[in-house]
Formats: sequence, C-alpha cells, structure tokens
Amino acid sequence: MGVRVIIGMNERANGDITPQWITEQINRLRHDGASVCAKVILNDHNGVNLSFATSGCSGLGGGGGRLDGAQQRIVDLWRKLHLNNEDFSPGNLVAFLKQLGC
Repeated sequence: MGVRVIIGMNERANGDITPQWITEQINRLRHDGASVCAKVILNDHNGVNLSFATSGCSGLGGGGGRLDGAQQRIVDLWRKLHLNNEDFSPGNLVAFLKQLGC
C-alpha cells in the first residue's frame, strides 16, 4: 500500500522517497547520457490505484478505462507539472509527490 517510485533501476517506497534521492537519481542518469525513466505507482493511496511513467520509459502501453474525479485530478497534476515531457525537472517530480501528500 502507498507509493513506490522507480527511477532507472532503483526503487524506493513510502517514507524512503526523499527529494534528495529523486534529484540524485535523475541527475546521475542525465549525466551518464541515459534516458530518464521514472515511474510512480500509487497502490491504494487515498483510495487511488494509478501508475505513471515518464516519456523516457520505453515499451509501456497506455492504460484504459474511465477515471473518477480523484484519479483525473492526479493525471491532470502529472501533466501540469510536465512529467509527460522528456525534459521534466527533478523538482517537478518532487512537487507531484508533495501535492499528493507523499
């Protein structure tokens, strides 16, 4: 239950996710010239089950089904913070998680 963040090959959950860890992981991948694949998985987070992936993640298919109001607000926040763009900043991912109360 809760939140998992996967950046590249590294994963953290719930209280182990820190702004410093997020920034270090993203900056390390970019410094190495690698695409940044960041995934956020919400498992029963305030009654919401959703998964997100940045554009640097290859081979991920789209979701399906209708979203309820709470889910749609989270999707809209992801887009508002430009996490669907390749050049998102670590701060955008941190802000997304903070606004979800993570």
